Parts: sequence; structure tokens; C-alpha cells
Amino acid sequence: MEEFKEISIIGLGLIGGSFALNLKNGGFKGKITAVDLNPEAIEKGKELGIIDDGDTEGEAIKTADLVVIATPVGAYKSVIKTIKEKIDRNKKVIVTDLGSVKGQLVYFCEKELEGVAPFVGGHPIAGTEKSGVENSVNGLFKGAKFIITPTENTDIKAKGKIKQLWQKLGSEVIEMDPYYHDQIFASVSHLPHVVAYSIVDAIDILSKKFKTDLFQFTGGGFRDFTRIAMSDPVMWRDICIENKDNILEAIKTFKNALTEVEKLIEKNDREGLKKFFEIAREKRNKIQ
Repeated sequence: MEEFKEISIIGLGLIGGSFALNLKNGGFKGKITAVDLNPEAIEKGKELGIIDDGDTEGEAIKTADLVVIATPVGAYKSVIKTIKEKIDRNKKVIVTDLGSVKGQLVYFCEKELEGVAPFVGGHPIAGTEKSGVENSVNGLFKGAKFIITPTENTDIKAKGKIKQLWQKLGSEVIEMDPYYHDQIFASVSHLPHVVAYSIVDAIDILSKKFKTDLFQFTGGGFRDFTRIAMSDPVMWRDICIENKDNILEAIKTFKNALTEVEKLIEKNDREGLKKFFEIAREKRNKIQ
């Protein structure tokens, strides 16, 4: 962390706020600033002692030697434009991000920042269903995976500094191709969120059909399964659009699995259903 004297975080929500909080508690001695369109987020961050200063116009970027993008991925184009306008081109500044989609976005950021600052794509595999800087979590990244998505254009020294930063926060750093990253996380992260939102929507439709509020009868299983449907809608809207093709492919696979179990139920196939559930249970039990 001593590599950086001032870190500016663009987007002071749950992830951006948690990053700042863990920097503070992890021994970072430099200055932490933030940029957010919501002035209340900046004030809350200062009130909580998570950031030292911040603004809504991007002025904090001017003095930073590390700029961290922590906005929804749909905002990247406007964010990169602001960075190019505000960044001190006479300093050795690194730009990185914490977005859940990499692929074309990494190449876009690299191209736009060419000759301005090296860009290193990153994605912490951590979070909660809550949003807002007030829900920042200390220790959120400890023991979690952090994915770095370098390309053939990535500055090796910049990548090394970002890797070292996250290791000091307690994360296990893994390097991955940006496009491969999007294929993987469309399956294990993006699809489950889409399904969780859809389950809630389906129960709402059934509630109207039966003219009864079915949600009043839900138990722990439903709440556990749909917890992630409380996540930020803007963030997940942007993820679905930016990783569209991979998510659609994952949805297709899920629909096929659902069709399979539907047919087993239709046929009263007790043995087939038991086997279907046993295989899924066995694989789930292997997840640590």
C-alpha cells in the first residue's frame, strides 16, 4: 500500500466504501478521497471516517496516484471521460476498477486511457445484498478472491502494484483473461441474481393469480434463496446489458435444466427426480 500516497475512489457505494474502509483499517497511511454524483454519499463517507475528502465533480482525481472505478459498469464511459479530463498527466497514475464485467470494458478502458495512464482490470469476488457507503463492511475482502484481468497491453509494473495492494487486503489474487472472466461469472454470479429476481417476480404474479399475498407464507429457504434479489437494481441492470451474450447463454442452460426437471415431474418419475436432486445435492455439498 505504501506504493500509493493518494487513492481516489469513483463511486462511493458498498464496494467502493468497503474498499476505502479496508484500506484505512489495513494500515494505509495515505489520503483516501472519493468522487460520487450523490453529495450525501460523500458526506456520509467523511462522517464515518472512511474517506478524508471528496466531491461530485471529479476534482479529487487531480491529486491521486491511484484511481479506482467502483461505479456500475454502465457508467464507465462517462467515468473514463471524467478521468481523462481531471487526471494529472505529469504524474505516474494507475487506473483500476472493481466491476463485475470485464471483457470489452477492459479493452475500452485501455484504449481510452492510452497515453494517459495504465489501466488494470479487477473484480473482487465479495459483496452483500446491501448498497450504499453506510453498509461498508470491514474485512469484506479478507480471504476472498480478487480477479485481475490483464491483456497483452497491460503494464506489468502497474499490474504488480494492484496485485500487491489486494494481497495486503487479504485477498487471493487470480489472473484471468477478461472474456473468460465474463463467461465464468455469467454462470456463477450473474445467472443466480437473474434467477433470484425472477423467482420473486414469479411469486408476485402467483399472488395476484390466487388473490393472496404469498410472501407472508415464505420461510427461511425462500429468504435465503432470494436474498440477492435485494441487490442494487441499477448495478444488475448494467451487468446484464454489458455481459448480455454470456448471460443469455447461461439462462438458456438453466432453462434446459428446468425443463428436464419439469418433464420428470410430469412423468411422475420418482427415481429420475431423486437422481436429479441427489446429483445437485452432491455437487452443492462440495462447495466450501
